[in-house]
Amino acid sequence: MNIIWHDRSKQFHLYNDKISYIIGVTPVGELGNIYFGRRIHDKEDMSYVVNRMGLANVAVDPDTESYSRELNRQEYPSFGTTDFGTQAYEIECENGSRVSSFVYKDHEIFKGKKGLSGLPATYADESEAMTLEVHLKDDLAGMCLTLSYTIFDKYPVITRHAVFANKGAAAVKLTRALSMCLDLPDQDYDLMHFCGAWARERIPDVKRLSPGAVSIESKRGVSSANENPFVIVKRPLTDDRAGEAMGFSFVYSGNFLAKAECDTFGRTRLLMGIHPDRFTWPLDNGESFETPEVVIAWTSEGLNDLSQTYHALYNNNLVRGIGKNTPRPIIINNWEATFMDFDEEKILSIVKKAKEAGVELFVLDDGWFGERNDDTAGLGDWVENRDKLPQGMAGLSSKVNAMGMKFGFWIEPEMVNPNSNLYRRHPEWALSVPGRKASLGRHQLVLDFSRPEVVDYIFEMLEKVISGADVSYIKWDMNRSLTEVFSQGHEAKDQGTIYHRYVMGVYSLYERLRKAFPEILFESCSSGGNRYDAGMLYYAPQAWCSDNTDAMDRIMIQYGTSYGYPISSIGAHVSAVPNQQTGRSVPIKTRADVAYFGTFGYELDLNTLDDGEFEEVKEQIAFMKKYRELLQFGRFYRLRSPFESDQCAWMVVSEDKKKAIFALYCMRSNVNQLPGFLKLQGLDDDTVYVLRGEEYYGDELMNLGVTLTGLSSNILTTGQDYLSYVEVLEAK
Repeated sequence: MNIIWHDRSKQFHLYNDKISYIIGVTPVGELGNIYFGRRIHDKEDMSYVVNRMGLANVAVDPDTESYSRELNRQEYPSFGTTDFGTQAYEIECENGSRVSSFVYKDHEIFKGKKGLSGLPATYADESEAMTLEVHLKDDLAGMCLTLSYTIFDKYPVITRHAVFANKGAAAVKLTRALSMCLDLPDQDYDLMHFCGAWARERIPDVKRLSPGAVSIESKRGVSSANENPFVIVKRPLTDDRAGEAMGFSFVYSGNFLAKAECDTFGRTRLLMGIHPDRFTWPLDNGESFETPEVVIAWTSEGLNDLSQTYHALYNNNLVRGIGKNTPRPIIINNWEATFMDFDEEKILSIVKKAKEAGVELFVLDDGWFGERNDDTAGLGDWVENRDKLPQGMAGLSSKVNAMGMKFGFWIEPEMVNPNSNLYRRHPEWALSVPGRKASLGRHQLVLDFSRPEVVDYIFEMLEKVISGADVSYIKWDMNRSLTEVFSQGHEAKDQGTIYHRYVMGVYSLYERLRKAFPEILFESCSSGGNRYDAGMLYYAPQAWCSDNTDAMDRIMIQYGTSYGYPISSIGAHVSAVPNQQTGRSVPIKTRADVAYFGTFGYELDLNTLDDGEFEEVKEQIAFMKKYRELLQFGRFYRLRSPFESDQCAWMVVSEDKKKAIFALYCMRSNVNQLPGFLKLQGLDDDTVYVLRGEEYYGDELMNLGVTLTGLSSNILTTGQDYLSYVEVLEAK
């Protein structure tokens, strides 16, 4: 990796073994994009890419009379001069003007990577990355802008963010502050995004780009189950195995915008950052605003390679603390077993049976606090319900530990029920507009985490419960979108900051709890996958992937999730049947075969299983313990898409290529057809692997494939749906 500055041409070249990213100072002193893609040779001057020509109806810079921003690729464009595309930022000056121009002043190049203030971000030491900070200034507005770029050594990745600082005497307002813009020279791309809703999150969808704009966004206050803050821009023929693609992952958990805009001159503009709707950020003299980070990855080797880059980068340079590259405990959660109707005796009966099966950690879900017997009351009152837990959390955790299992519990700290002591004391602590009715979601309101005193109060309550018990795990839930986003703790001029301040409050509580209890493993949850984003991974290394635990639906949800997020982040459990969400009954083997490719656990009362099923559970747990490091951290390959056929297949391969596990799922049985072959990936060509007692070369398994004849009496044509097959390959 290296970052070269060519002083004569005023151009920067960021590169490693795989990629080059080249930018330079434009004829008007701003920053322009020259190249992003496969590594190319360094050259002192690449100014030939600058267009200096007159076209009809194109405005030009008055000093050059030959340069137009509209006809050249910008690096962080504004609107109002000679660029008419979507701008990356907008500043409203005291006189009402929104025209600005940031001109290059100087720069700094250093090894390593700085952290962001109060925000999640990737991290790196001096041997892993280099960073370029370009300093620009708008003298008339008195504003300074720093554009930050980090290139990693091992990954084809550039991270970007921006910092605005008011150095002038007059106050200004940021009305748009995206984290990045990338202008590309052509439009031969598809946009791949991951859409859905509650219980059907992150379903891949592909749109062909053409003149016009496509926006992927959330304005729900959370990154959302409806759209994920991760998109892929790929060549039309790119698939999992081959072709060029770029990924854009937003390390943020609130409102976002990802936009692809194709102009009528044949170019593409890509932007990502905090959604500008309902966003304003006043800046007085000496104040600054830092945008969240975007992680940009590139590949010429297909979407599997792109995904593997994000998996490795996030496992090694985003996840921190106890969950970093550590196999996760096998969990049992009581939610689908008891809901809120439980007492200590019932809980301990579940724990006892789970311990017999080999489960390692018990999680007490919703209903343990306040007057919480249903979802209409109690949120905000984080005090143990002594009717259910006579000795509180301390007593229950002690008994669970004594039975040989670790203990964890569920919280939803961002919410409050109107029927709660907290709300009765502090109704002004909920997001709401005075004089207007506040919308409810799951009978609850959203606490105003933009107010430090609210975050302080929740921290103190939770700290008291946690510190008095032996806790190894916390599941942090969040069960509604934000509405009536108005803070009674801030002035009128600051109301446009509340969405972002709320997210910053969530991050601050996470950070305080992590520092106070570094031994606790956090799992994020937001009605399942409603806030499944890279920002959350910085605080919680795994996320409850979806409230939908039906194995057939989970195949699709987990398949979509794998494009941008590590397998070790996917909370995946075996639940009871008929499934709570779909009513579907899937064999317990298939439910486990899907859940293996995640953090793994159970959402049921094992006491309700018959002897045969319980023996299966014991075998499943033994299998997971033996192979969980490979399953959670091996190199992951998608082999067969459930969105293109009635089958799905994927596999993981160890780093040394000595061991692999592949899975095949039959979602719908077919008749009168040959079973065919399944081509594997990621193996070593010359290594001999043992499969079902037979020996095969790696190149044989990858090019000819595994014969599907005879798999569990041929799961593809048995006339039974919902069957699965998992097999381990080991080098001879």
